[in-house]
Amino acid sequence: MSAKTRAAVLTAPQTPFTVQDVELADLREHEVLVRMVATGVCHTDLGVWAGGIPFPLPGVIGHEGAGVVEQVGSAVTTIAPGDQVVLSYTSCGDCPACLDGHPAYCATWLPRNLFAGAREDGTPTLTVDGAPIGGHFFAQSSFAQHAVAEERNVVVVGADADLTSLAPLGCGVMTGFGSVWNALDVQAHARVAVFGAGAVGLSGVVAAALREPDLLIAVDVVPERLELALELGATHAINGKEEDVVARIAELTGGAGLTHAFDTTGVPAVGRSAIDALGARGHLVTCGAPPPGTEIPVDFQGILPGKSVSGVTMGDADPKVLIPQLVDLVAAGRLPLGRLIKQYKLSELDAAFADMHQGTTVKPVIVH
Repeated sequence: MSAKTRAAVLTAPQTPFTVQDVELADLREHEVLVRMVATGVCHTDLGVWAGGIPFPLPGVIGHEGAGVVEQVGSAVTTIAPGDQVVLSYTSCGDCPACLDGHPAYCATWLPRNLFAGAREDGTPTLTVDGAPIGGHFFAQSSFAQHAVAEERNVVVVGADADLTSLAPLGCGVMTGFGSVWNALDVQAHARVAVFGAGAVGLSGVVAAALREPDLLIAVDVVPERLELALELGATHAINGKEEDVVARIAELTGGAGLTHAFDTTGVPAVGRSAIDALGARGHLVTCGAPPPGTEIPVDFQGILPGKSVSGVTMGDADPKVLIPQLVDLVAAGRLPLGRLIKQYKLSELDAAFADMHQGTTVKPVIVH
């Protein structure tokens, strides 16, 4: 008989979560059973809740899990029961992108992590009274007391690690930090702006600050977040509600424009502002999870001076490589995640979503 656990089930978009018993599938040979300690709330979760990201419902989401391994499949060799772990996204390991060290661009990334709600072969990891529900979200569905994950998306951290602080590393923090560190590859003397000072954007600010650019501008509409960005290394802050962002960036750069920009919002108008704020040969990297079909308006003449725009998934990061580096930065006090986190119980998930959406909490973390 399948084991049971408690999980927050979303039955339909924009409805409250219901905490109830669900059944966990028996482990396959490369799977891992993790007792969840904490799970971060990410804007991708919010996108599913809002109905903008397709996912089979009723189902269990959550994809910034951290916990303790209770059981491993017969073929698992790198993880053992008792290990403390952070969960991230999964990938096939065999396609050209995976073999080239870019698993975030796995050929089967979307069905494996977002859309299918089941394993690659279509079998469920979660059921209710024997009937399948959406699960396997980022190969974890970690808004639950236990998660069935895969060896590829489980990263072992130290036995003394504070899992509540480290849970956001698996998606939001890794995406923000990796986008600046890997995709933009900001270097000293750059002129950088980060649009959106949520958990992703602030992680990008930290990454950029470590590279010591000449200018590091944070753009947001929440004053408290802009203040935090300045504390984390931004040299300037712009409130998009109060100032003309493009004009202010032109002023700060002496008319030269930005060398690098990072848009975390997924809002087309913000993406357009970021493009307009670039200088010649400037590079914009954009992430976010807007509904499919969302477009950024571009002035063709405006991008002719060598401007480039590229999307990024998960910071173009290999979790097995970047997450241990981020753990070290947290331990050294150079990535102060505690400044971003507010804790909630699983039964308070609706409040956590509301607080994140309204901007009153940067990074909600569910403590199981």
